[in-house]
Amino acid sequence: MQNTSLIDLDRRHLIHPVTNFRAHEKRGPTILTEGKGAWLRDANGNELLDAFAGLWCVNTGYGQQSIVDVAMEQMQRLPYATGYFSFGSEPAIKLAAKLVELAPQSLKHVYFTLGGSDAVDAAIRYINYYYRALGKPDRDQFISLQRGYHGSSSVGAGLTALPVFHRNFGLPLPSQHYISSPYPYRHPQGADPQALIAASVAELRAKVAELGNDRVAAFFCEPVQGSGGVVVPPQGWLKAMSDTCRELGILFVVDEVITGFGRTGPLFACEAEGVQPDLMTLAKGLTAGYAPMGALMMSDAIYQAIAEGAGPETPVGHGQTYSAHPVSAAIGLEVLRLYHEGGLLANAQAQAPRFEQGLRDLLDHPLVGDARSRGLLGALELVTDKANKTPFDASLRIYERVGQAAAQQGVIFRAFTDGNLGFAPALCYTEAEFDLLFQRLRATLDLVLEQAEVRNALS
Repeated sequence: MQNTSLIDLDRRHLIHPVTNFRAHEKRGPTILTEGKGAWLRDANGNELLDAFAGLWCVNTGYGQQSIVDVAMEQMQRLPYATGYFSFGSEPAIKLAAKLVELAPQSLKHVYFTLGGSDAVDAAIRYINYYYRALGKPDRDQFISLQRGYHGSSSVGAGLTALPVFHRNFGLPLPSQHYISSPYPYRHPQGADPQALIAASVAELRAKVAELGNDRVAAFFCEPVQGSGGVVVPPQGWLKAMSDTCRELGILFVVDEVITGFGRTGPLFACEAEGVQPDLMTLAKGLTAGYAPMGALMMSDAIYQAIAEGAGPETPVGHGQTYSAHPVSAAIGLEVLRLYHEGGLLANAQAQAPRFEQGLRDLLDHPLVGDARSRGLLGALELVTDKANKTPFDASLRIYERVGQAAAQQGVIFRAFTDGNLGFAPALCYTEAEFDLLFQRLRATLDLVLEQAEVRNALS
């Protein structure tokens, strides 16, 4: 089929995620055809350097033959096995056991989902069940962070605190509440890490007191806020919030859908601060995007309370057709092997200083107000006035201008609507590819700066 025919069919029939329908009908898709390592090729033959790992997920890079091989072998042997009726499959059982071996010691049980959104939804459902099993049905209030992202399911999207995921969807729910983002660049206490941490702890305590200590079920957070603009809290923030939840007697849920599997350095971001969550959501790097899969990990205390609450005969009524899918699980096992035995974790840790320095070197660009990163997860923030940290006026649609310039330069990253640029290069990136990334990124910013409307906006 000709490229033009595919574009026309896409415009007429395919609904794209988090997209303005009318704008997409006008623009049409960029059709991707091949991928190898950190590189993609589109239908017009353009080579594109992917600095976003697909959607924060292709941590291994594209075209890893060993992943293809295990998927093919599993599909030939057993392409599907239901998890209902106490059926199981070898890959899913082994993957669950491997995750428990590698994850924080507090997490002993795994429920497999199709991705991150339904991992968050599963967490909410199991938390509600847990408290009712304990005879505490009034513990039904949830707290998360401004700028947080916890998927786009009908309930989890309410924990997400980004307006576009609420508009016209009837969210947030009355049971969903927020505290301030630990955003060093824009937080009043941002210049002082300890003061910022203290402010977050105080705000969490105040919110719990406001809602009622016997009403709050859980606090959800990302170790680094991804879709909220790659907000990197100071070291120690995650541990302080975990400790506070323990003191207050509420569940601490860490969303590692983006940060898990080497993205921030260790296999899980929790490791860096010795955090032991009650529940943890995973996806993306679990299968490196080669097949859909997510996971919810929970403590034994939660598992046992739910088991006791159900009694000896009644099923716990949560499940999905493709939970613990054997092909996805086989892929997950091979991806974990590549992180460790294949050297991807070690490479990412070795390349992280180069990535950090490349971002920081762009602070001299007239458009860049902030550069931040942890591991291979980072952002640049574009402003019109560096001294006052003034964001671009929304009417200038700076994100569209950056996206168009990036396409001209053959580089892929995420331009958020608020002027933040997000980066999540694959763990296989080489030093030469980082050099090329930052060359193309500077050229992209220069192209944007050449536009009269942008220059006129600068103070």
